[in-house]
Amino acid sequence: MKQEVTAGILHIGVGNFHRAHEEYLTCKLMEKDPSQSVWGICGAMLLQSDERLYKALKSQNCKYTLTVCGRDGHDEFYTIDSLVDLIWGCENPEAVLDKIADPAIKIITLTITEGGYNISKKDGRFVLEDTNVAHDLVDPGNPRTVFGYVAEGLRRRRDKGSGPVTIQSCDNLQHNGDTARKSFTAFFAAQDAGLADWVESNVTFPNSMVDRITPATRPEDIERLNAKNGTHDAAPVYCEDFIQWVIEDKFIAGRPAWEEVGAQFSDNVKAWENMKLSLLNASHTLLSYPSFLAGYRKVDEAMRDGRIRTLLKDFMDKDITPYVPAPDGTDLELYKKTLLERFANRTVSDQIARLCSDGASKFPVYVTPNLGKMVRDNADLTRPAFLLACYRHYLKYRKDDKGAAFEINDPWLTEDDFRLVRSDNPLDFLAASPFASTNLAASRQFVSKYGKMAESILSQGTMNTLESII
Repeated sequence: MKQEVTAGILHIGVGNFHRAHEEYLTCKLMEKDPSQSVWGICGAMLLQSDERLYKALKSQNCKYTLTVCGRDGHDEFYTIDSLVDLIWGCENPEAVLDKIADPAIKIITLTITEGGYNISKKDGRFVLEDTNVAHDLVDPGNPRTVFGYVAEGLRRRRDKGSGPVTIQSCDNLQHNGDTARKSFTAFFAAQDAGLADWVESNVTFPNSMVDRITPATRPEDIERLNAKNGTHDAAPVYCEDFIQWVIEDKFIAGRPAWEEVGAQFSDNVKAWENMKLSLLNASHTLLSYPSFLAGYRKVDEAMRDGRIRTLLKDFMDKDITPYVPAPDGTDLELYKKTLLERFANRTVSDQIARLCSDGASKFPVYVTPNLGKMVRDNADLTRPAFLLACYRHYLKYRKDDKGAAFEINDPWLTEDDFRLVRSDNPLDFLAASPFASTNLAASRQFVSKYGKMAESILSQGTMNTLESII
């Protein structure tokens, strides 16, 4: 008889990546070792935009299907049942708060996006002045933000004597546990010094590195996946066959044995983070804007263009490899080769629009850290300059080289940023918030290359400009 699954984990931000990654590995673990069934997951959704997915999953008793798309064209199909309950904060905020306080919950995991940690791009501090954060500071019983929810839930947890808990970020951030600690503890200290003191000795924030390409599921994908798998799932997910999870083993109240199903526990998560963010995520960003401007809409289609492949390979080999020490036991050349194979996976066929979205959150995490080192070392800045010129063109003109208009999705750009985007002087864009940590305007080499490329993209087109640099 199958052992009953109970929730030992509360996950905040139940999106496709979480459902293809943490849920998948947790489901595999419980199938392999029934004693791990105390580590089922209760999902918490906090946004109004979560309504459709919330209702779809609730209608299916939280079960859903996952299609894992192999690079060899062979797909595998799974029914995921590790998600044992789902709460929507917009419908029942008290249930979210009570779940955080539940003594059965030992871990709170998060996928709230790179920009969701509310860290200023200018000075690296937690932005207490944010409208919703400011509301939560003075009205703790009616939270609007993840920080307000967690603070009130932990306060109840403390008062009930429910014990310590781990908060684990699963977002694509370097030192994501440290970032989570910084954000949450800054909020706690501003709202409730007593809670901040309790958290210091009762909550841990392990770092982790996560990796699995998981496209958005569009209506036509739902129809395609259901027809292929013979199901009627209102919330299917599909992803690539590659998966990686490297975690710092700092769980104050216990944890699942995820290492039994392929996760790695390491004291040096930083090296894995640096490799993944610098190579995979930065390369995805480099691929996205020129490919989209050229008229491509699927990643695998763009990867069949030799000019795009050359751009990415040169970027990885010449620009990034000098700044990425390989983690112990890692063959960096094989890792880069595998990345290009993953991007070209035809059955995943990821949407380039997904990669283009939210650039303001991605550049400071994936691109500018190494770009700053390249500027410092007077390295060749050709490819990063091309990338920024493409990003500006994408934001400013909103038409590809074939004349097709498109909408952008960059919610973390401010009105000041858009004022710089709208300027007819391309150099003004270098002062936008995503690049605040790197004084690009002070690099004569960068300014010269970037200015020429911005002009060339406008007059000659994206791919003609790319051909001039590869």
